[in-house]
Amino acid sequence: MLINPRKTVIRLVAFIVTAVLIPLNTQRVHGQEGIVVENATVAVSFGQTIKFAAKIKSSIPIKQASLIFRGVNEEVTRVETVQVAKDGSVSFTYDASLNIFPPFSWLVFWYQATLADDQTYTSAPITFPYADDRFPWRGITRANVTVHWYAGDDKFGATALDAAGTGMLTINEFIPISLSDPIDIYIYSNATDLQSTLLLGGEDWTGGHTNPKLGVVLVAIAPGENQAIEMETKIPHELTHVMLYRSLGEKYTLQPTWLFEGIASMMELYPNPDYAHALEVASQNDSLISFDELCASFPADAGNAYLAYAQSQSFVTYIRDTYGISGLTRLTESYNDGFTCELGATNALGTPLSQLDARWRESVLGQNLTGVAARNLSPFILLMILVLLVPIWGAIDLFRQRKKRGSKPE
Repeated sequence: MLINPRKTVIRLVAFIVTAVLIPLNTQRVHGQEGIVVENATVAVSFGQTIKFAAKIKSSIPIKQASLIFRGVNEEVTRVETVQVAKDGSVSFTYDASLNIFPPFSWLVFWYQATLADDQTYTSAPITFPYADDRFPWRGITRANVTVHWYAGDDKFGATALDAAGTGMLTINEFIPISLSDPIDIYIYSNATDLQSTLLLGGEDWTGGHTNPKLGVVLVAIAPGENQAIEMETKIPHELTHVMLYRSLGEKYTLQPTWLFEGIASMMELYPNPDYAHALEVASQNDSLISFDELCASFPADAGNAYLAYAQSQSFVTYIRDTYGISGLTRLTESYNDGFTCELGATNALGTPLSQLDARWRESVLGQNLTGVAARNLSPFILLMILVLLVPIWGAIDLFRQRKKRGSKPE
């Protein structure tokens, strides 16, 4: 496996910065010899502004100062010049509505100053969460999973945590999981609240959302009599994306959309009962989507996107039932190696994707029943032919010999 040194260094730095959290109320932050940063604060108004403030002090005059910041998982660093007041005060307001960070991501910032001696000094980095502060979040934790919610009682949070725990056990049967890296699940009480969060964070609207790099899951579940079913459906689905990313790393993006969405749907503790009906209707109307079309992404319109999820769940389940968990593992490894969507299946399972698609339609949806019957009976037909071939050939040979003798003159 080839390793990108630049990305490795970036990940290492990000890990160190995240692990060594410096409280925002630190009174003095000492950088290299030359400057001292005091009273560094950050005020987040989610989706609107991020306000930075501090005091930079030095024994000699400051010629220029800058605020430097970025997302912990980003490679792009933002540099903003700040004016230093006589008492050393600096401030900067970042427009988070135009320059967007993902919701519940972590940011890191530090100050840099060039002094009158033309030497440049940098303060120690400070990390802070870019959280959706519009709601009164509550939280409950078990192992490395924390559930956050703002609507519903204590039972609501406990039920969600149980669904996450059971989901993790199910996922572990397919993907080895770690209980060390944290996972945060944020439950919005309605789709509108979740949609606004995603839009403010620069994300497209979906029924649920996962940022696998951050280990953050966002879902919309309303408190009520159906809450347990929704939790057992949505939470394991989104957790699977996190676990797949942690298992596959950056090569997660090489996996076909139908594969990782199909695996995630297969891990749901309460599968969607309407998927079967959607597949039946699409099969009868000849409107099924070829899986080659579902490799890069799912359709944008809701109807076809729903069908894509239904197909993927059924198709991946068919592959698991036919080739076993090891077959699915070989499939993800094949795409990790960079095979195309069609050839990845050939390399892993010995069958091209298009042929797998046809077999799934025949076996699961009942299309081309004559072809299915002929294929299933072909081994027996071949065996029957072989069994009958010897006596038939013997009879033909005997007939020829008799005919030959009968044609001889007396």
